[in-house]
Formats: sequence, structure tokens, C-alpha cells
Amino acid sequence: MAREVPRSTRLSERSARAGHWVESLQTSDVNRLWAELHRIVSNHPLVRASRSAGLLIEEGATSAYTDLTQELFVQLLTKSRFQHYLDTEMTDAEIECEIGQIELTNLLTAELRKRHPESYRLARRISTLIQSSANFRRFDSNGNSEEQHRRLADRVYGLSEWPDSKRGRGSHEMEQRAHMIPVRQRDTRMVGCTGDAQIVISNSDLEDLIISVLDAIDSPADVRTLRSLVMSRLPVMDIYLVPLGGDDSDSEGPHYDPADQRENPEQSLLRHESEREAAGSVEKFLTNLQANVRGKVKQYNRMLGVLWHCYLSPDTATQLEVAATLGVSDSLVSDYRRRIEEELRALSFKEVEEARQFELALRERVRTLVAIADEPSAAI
Repeated sequence: MAREVPRSTRLSERSARAGHWVESLQTSDVNRLWAELHRIVSNHPLVRASRSAGLLIEEGATSAYTDLTQELFVQLLTKSRFQHYLDTEMTDAEIECEIGQIELTNLLTAELRKRHPESYRLARRISTLIQSSANFRRFDSNGNSEEQHRRLADRVYGLSEWPDSKRGRGSHEMEQRAHMIPVRQRDTRMVGCTGDAQIVISNSDLEDLIISVLDAIDSPADVRTLRSLVMSRLPVMDIYLVPLGGDDSDSEGPHYDPADQRENPEQSLLRHESEREAAGSVEKFLTNLQANVRGKVKQYNRMLGVLWHCYLSPDTATQLEVAATLGVSDSLVSDYRRRIEEELRALSFKEVEEARQFELALRERVRTLVAIADEPSAAI
């Protein structure tokens, strides 16, 4: 039986492996700080996993982690963490632990969330469901305290109804079995505090999918493998820009010519025609506004004033300020705005460019009409 290492012994071993952070900070030895940070970056398991996943794209074995070390150094300096370590009298082991387990991990996690937002979000949801649902349980703890505190990605989970002696399978066989499950349809409902992300799959459906995957592979699996198998059955869309071809003419890889997105003569002619139609619809829009007030000149001029000051003028003003400028009540301005917006909603443009041309033509036309309407009062 393996003898458990005392906690004090583990702490002393960690202190022995830690760099000389306090001494380097006190003497402002930047080169030594850089070397210690590069050592942490090079040995961090999440950094190595990120590099193998393609998140760290650099050339050369010696400079593979230089950019990440620089980013970590700048982040610590910007947040005044170096001074904080000195002010709080942290030990070398405590400083190394915080930089490696908190600062560097947060930096990598933020990059992962930025480059693969849907994958990151779904992976977290899968991990949460596996740990919280009564349908799943761990198969690798067996009361062993060391295995109990194993990293989440390495923990082995399966269905709660399975016996402890459930046989495992190879990764290739599990992948083949999981591919028999059809890919789920994408749920396009919008979620999030800003409503800019699609739900992809609800939690109940996601839990059913995890159960289906475990039934198909018929074997417990570690969380990393299980997340990969489940997400292979989901329509995840993590879209980010990649270069079509480099400047290196000696590259042996395939070269691609981007499609010419410029409009052809026919498209140009159609665009100009639609723009002229949009500009011509200005007179029709103004005629409808005049008919809305039954052709009364005073009311029509007021409505043009509201249209100009509330929608077209480059000088922003509140509704109360517009009412004071026109010498009318706030409720009348609200009524005119309602009528104007009804007429605007009645317009139908097929292209954004048409609407833009309409707005430009309307601004110039209304600017002239408002100036003409103000001339008598100005002469007085």
C-alpha cells in the first residue's frame, strides 16, 4: 500500500520548486522575472493543451511560449500584482501558485472563450450537468482522497444505474459508437444578458443527449472525452477568420484565390436604379405626411419641424427641447412623431442601400422645406 505524503512535506517540496520571486521583485530584476514567468508558461498543462489545440500558433521550439509570456508579464504589471506581492509579503511558493493557477489560467480561459465562444459555453454546461444530475456518477473515486481531488477533465463518469464493475472501452471504439447518434437540430432562440447568443440546445435536451452518448458507448468515460463525444453531436458554430494564403511563395500548401466580391455591370445598374427609386419615394412620403394633416399648411410645417429636429438634424435634442423650439406642447410633438413613424413603417426597402439613399434625399429635401417655412418668421 502506498504511504500518503504528509501535507507539510508537499508544501516544502512546492517551496523548493518555486522560483526566487521575492528577491527578484525586491531588486527589480526584470530578466529574472521574465525567466521565471517563461518557466511557468512552458510547464503549465493548460498551456500545452492550448498549443496542441492550435490556440498558440508560433514557430520554433525555443520561442513557442514567448508571446504568451509577454502577455502575462504585461497583465501582471498592468494590474500592479508585482507590487501587491511585495505589500502583502507573500512567499515565493504563494506567488508562484497564484501566477500559475489563477493569473495564467484566467488569461488562457479568456482567450479560449473569445476564440471558441459556443464550444466553451457548451463544454461548461456539459461539465455542470454531469456533476449535478442524478443520472450520472463518478466511477474513479473509490474513496481514495487523491483520486477524489483529481482534475475535472480527468474524472471518469457514467450512468448512475451502471455497476461499479462496468467495463471501459478504447477511445476509438467509443468515437465510432457515438457517431451512430444523429446530430441534434440547432435551437435558434436567443439567450444571454444581451440576447446575442443562441441557446443551441436546452439543458433538458442536452442531458438527454449525454445519456444517449453514454448508452451508445456503453462505457464510463473521462469528462474530456465525454465532452468531445457529446459536442460532436451538436451543431456548434465557432466562426473565426483564418488566412486563405500566406505571403510565402515557397509554401507547399494549397493556395486559394478569394472570390471577386465586386459587383458586375448588371448589379451596378440595378443598384443605381433602386437608389433612384428610393430617392424618388421622398416626394411620395412627404405627400402622405401632408395628407395626414389634411393639407393644412400650419400643421404640415410643424410636422416637418418635428421630422427635422427629432429624426434628421445632426444636432440632437430632447422632445421637450423640440417642443420649446417649435412653440408647441410636448404631447403634440409626441402625436406628430407617432404619425411620422407610421408613414415610415409603411415604406418598404429591399436593400439597406435603398434606405440609406432615401434618408440622404429626405434630409436634403426637408432641410430646404424647413428653411423656407422659417423665412416669414425670420423676416418679422
